[in-house]
Amino acid sequence: MQAIKYPNAKDLEKLLKRPSADFFVIEKTVQEILNEVKKNGDAALKKYALKFDKANVKELRVTDKEIKEAVVLVDKKLKQAIETAHRNIKKFHQAQELKTKKIETTKGVVCWRASKAIQKVGLYIPGGSAPLFSTVLMLTAPAKIAGCSRIVLCTPPDKQGKIHPAILFAAQLCGVHEIYKTGGAQAIAAMAYGTKTISKVDKIFGPGNQYVTVAKQVIQKDGVAIDMPAGPSEVLIVGDESCEPSFVAADLLSQAEHGPDSQVIFVALKENLITKVKEEVAHQMKSLPRRDIAAQALQHSKIILVKNKQEAVDIINLYAPEHLILAVKDETYFVKQVMNAGSVFIGNYTPESAGDYGSGTNHTLPTNGYARVYGGVSLDSFVKKITYQKISPKGIKNIGGAIETMAAAENLSAHQNAVSIRLKKIKNR
Repeated sequence: MQAIKYPNAKDLEKLLKRPSADFFVIEKTVQEILNEVKKNGDAALKKYALKFDKANVKELRVTDKEIKEAVVLVDKKLKQAIETAHRNIKKFHQAQELKTKKIETTKGVVCWRASKAIQKVGLYIPGGSAPLFSTVLMLTAPAKIAGCSRIVLCTPPDKQGKIHPAILFAAQLCGVHEIYKTGGAQAIAAMAYGTKTISKVDKIFGPGNQYVTVAKQVIQKDGVAIDMPAGPSEVLIVGDESCEPSFVAADLLSQAEHGPDSQVIFVALKENLITKVKEEVAHQMKSLPRRDIAAQALQHSKIILVKNKQEAVDIINLYAPEHLILAVKDETYFVKQVMNAGSVFIGNYTPESAGDYGSGTNHTLPTNGYARVYGGVSLDSFVKKITYQKISPKGIKNIGGAIETMAAAENLSAHQNAVSIRLKKIKNR
């Protein structure tokens, strides 16, 4: 990791630049895949499964028999861990349900708002070298609580054309059985446009690689909603003299092992932490099975030494990290000052891994600086909120004059008349 001491404020934007691929090339490839799936449907999905996943997929939909067989294969201890995480995630998201409250804004004018589930949602679950069965819980639990009538789950198969057993166990635990063996940009295309086997959905959720991220952004142009732009994973850690260097190193590596394009940043408030954390990173990385991947991510990761807490806050808000860990004594100061972050982990004993798996919060979060304007996935992501109003004759008399005046001022006489005709009716009773 590169160490930078006391950088100038004007250099921060360049210093905090994330690693990026050539998006023009990626978008061109993604568009070709989307067009192929639009044109050839299931055949295109099977073609890309063979090309990208080296899997000869005969049937795209996972059968009930395959789900039952997978459940048996999952270790009992892992099942219990998944069930514990599921309980916590459900509990946290159930607390987000909107309680309908009717407000009388003027005598006789009652307004309220209610949540209605998005009917058809598509969930993308990354497979590859790290099958993210935890993401199944993060997406299906709120979708179920919201009451989505149709939940489609797509995930890439392995070379034998099978889905990782833990993914299928998590899906059936959450009550999701419509599961398809397709990954990458082609899976996004299938859910966006529909095929013979996979019918189209209204909104698509889930993280993925740069091809998946670009595919999600492209399909928005065709009127399909997405949760957020979510690409390579990232973490920013702030530490002072109270932090544990070994904990900091472990948290940096937990994100670095996601992929070569991940980025990790440590903002140090004490100079001696640079050496301590670097030594711990080198020591811990030796025993990591994915150390080669982590090493690539560390090449574009940084340790930044700052003079004070305000400089640290400025870096956080400029970078807008997906994950933010506050390993500091004055956590209250940072919690109040931080405006841009996907999810915040407070104190030495709150690893980012807790949010990834089982504390209850959602791990599907905005990356690449989108935390400036997006929040992570929540129950709200799976509903739309409809407003209602009911006006009595007394109510329209109370606000009718104001509406007539405003409509007339905007030269919208039909709007004005819609109120006037009612007021005349009331007057002539």
